[in-house]
Amino acid sequence: MARATDTAYEVVRQMILSGEAAAGARLGEAELAETLGLSRTPVREALQRLGADGLVEVLPHRGARVVRWTRDDLDEIFELRALLEPYAAARAARLGTDRAALDELNELCAGMERAVADGDLAKVAELNSRFHVAIIDASGNRRLPTILTSVMHAPLILGTFRRYDAEAMERSMHHHREVVSALAAGDPEWAESVMRSHVRAAAAHLHADLHGDLTSDVSTDVPSDGQR
Repeated sequence: MARATDTAYEVVRQMILSGEAAAGARLGEAELAETLGLSRTPVREALQRLGADGLVEVLPHRGARVVRWTRDDLDEIFELRALLEPYAAARAARLGTDRAALDELNELCAGMERAVADGDLAKVAELNSRFHVAIIDASGNRRLPTILTSVMHAPLILGTFRRYDAEAMERSMHHHREVVSALAAGDPEWAESVMRSHVRAAAAHLHADLHGDLTSDVSTDVPSDGQR
């Protein structure tokens, strides 16, 4: 059963992050079970897990649907990230990031830069997500991944990278490199400052770009390419 639940979880998660299942779309247990060739029980458990991740709303007696964000939701999401991710970067620098972790981060930076040059925004998004997760892991705080999971998906679904112009993209890539330099130097104040600037810049750019798309909630046809 656990394997079936994991399968359902991964498939539905990718449907949401790819935009195949749009914001506000209903996720019917019976339909998903039939599509996946599974019983309804693992599908139900997978939807509960996705609800805990912040990707799905599970409504009593009404089933599940892909989460839809309002302006206030996005403001809260980036406010939390601007508090917690700089803390994670500072803590990682203070603890001392080992060579293997720094090598991984540098490889992720190089991969993102190649993907930018190739125009492969989906790849940029994937590597960017891994970059941020790696820094959170390097912080050594076991509770942070769980706390941040529910606020890390909004930029993935809203397709932040697709909205970046060349200047914003270059700034984002530079921030990644500078965070790694701060970690290598073991300078928590530097790491914290750069990560805060990074998250705030992403929030400001997304807020400005979505100004015409958002009314009371986020449009369901926003492209899906990733975080900042």
